[in-house]
Amino acid sequence: MRATQDQLTRRGGRRRVFAAGLLAAALALTTACTDGEGGKSSAWQGGGESAPKASATITEPAANAKDVPASTGITFTTKDAKDTAIELKDSAGAPVEGTLAADGASWLPKGALKYGETYTATVTATGDDGKPAQATSTFTTMAKPGKQVRISSFLGDDQVVGVGMPLIVKFSRAIPEDYRDDVQRRMTVTSTPAQEGIWHWVSPTEIRYRPKEFWKAGSAISYRVQAGGLPLGDGWYGRADLTVDIKTGPAVIMTVDNKTKLMTVTKDGKVIKTIPVSLGKKSTPSSSGTMVVIEKLRKTVFDTFEELGPEEGYRTKIDYAQRLTWGGEFIHAAPWSEGQQGSVNVSHGCVNVSMKNGAWLFDNTRVGVAPGSWPRARRPNAGRRWRRTCAISSYVKGSALPYDPDATASPDAEATPADGAESPSAEPTA
Repeated sequence: MRATQDQLTRRGGRRRVFAAGLLAAALALTTACTDGEGGKSSAWQGGGESAPKASATITEPAANAKDVPASTGITFTTKDAKDTAIELKDSAGAPVEGTLAADGASWLPKGALKYGETYTATVTATGDDGKPAQATSTFTTMAKPGKQVRISSFLGDDQVVGVGMPLIVKFSRAIPEDYRDDVQRRMTVTSTPAQEGIWHWVSPTEIRYRPKEFWKAGSAISYRVQAGGLPLGDGWYGRADLTVDIKTGPAVIMTVDNKTKLMTVTKDGKVIKTIPVSLGKKSTPSSSGTMVVIEKLRKTVFDTFEELGPEEGYRTKIDYAQRLTWGGEFIHAAPWSEGQQGSVNVSHGCVNVSMKNGAWLFDNTRVGVAPGSWPRARRPNAGRRWRRTCAISSYVKGSALPYDPDATASPDAEATPADGAESPSAEPTA
């Protein structure tokens, strides 16, 4: 965290924010502390009794600190502690729920604190002698800031998605590079069953998360952005926390073979349908690679006059359209090319199927379903999709934090992104 303005922990000139990857349930620690009285050492008063073996110190927020960000956690150290308990209460004495971070040296409230409120933090360290030592810090949070950043999720609560679906979070304002690790530490993903992955910044306003492999069918996934009151640079703060719970459906995969001009559809590893297709003709080839269905439109209109001009442009009504790229590639029904489907490529880059097969696909797929790759040259707009063909090492480069596969393989694992252009915002929003 940043000094003065942000009131967050800094060591050696480098910001530190409370780890939000794996949240431990136990409060057993082995580190060090004071009683919060101006940094004085813990004391033991007791008629000749020996002082407690353990000690505790609260390092942030400092005692009597003012204008503390509402996102603050409690950073502390302990020494010779067998057990450590952290308690935070507001000015009325009401307790604030929170969780110990995986680093064992910080505690994060369940949500953003109230603005303009006074809180008291207490850390109690107990050694193997059974004697407790306490450190306290009373501080006051800042007034509600006027400059707030809106945070939104592409997916909504209780949505069921395909196994290829990335998690997408957008910010209403560009997040400076120097603040992205702060944000990422406050972003957690919990999946059941546990799956490995990593967050990846697509742009200064968008971050995505995708598991190393496809999500497992029937996964329960919860992701949280605890950015309410979090300093985001230039006097801006996160407006509110954001939590989204989703599930994955069956593992439906569509694999297209350009040689045979056939699409093979599998569900949980079993072939359920084979469909004749027509891909992009030589002048407008279909993009290759493993992509994800990112939008479904029962009826739409393809209008390419602006892109292709009056001579080659067209305006056509389309049924059963499933978007693969923001640049305009779809799987869709094309009754005009049914005679060529299965034998000749005649499209402008889309995957053409019959009306009957288009309806069947539309009914049996969902956003996040993964179409497989086919051997064609990649078009210039291929980067504008949610690709999954890159190795995880490529995605790690887009993370603001070091990648720890051992940590991400747990139920609170971080996950990998998809690359490409920015996607539209969607609810819910913080």
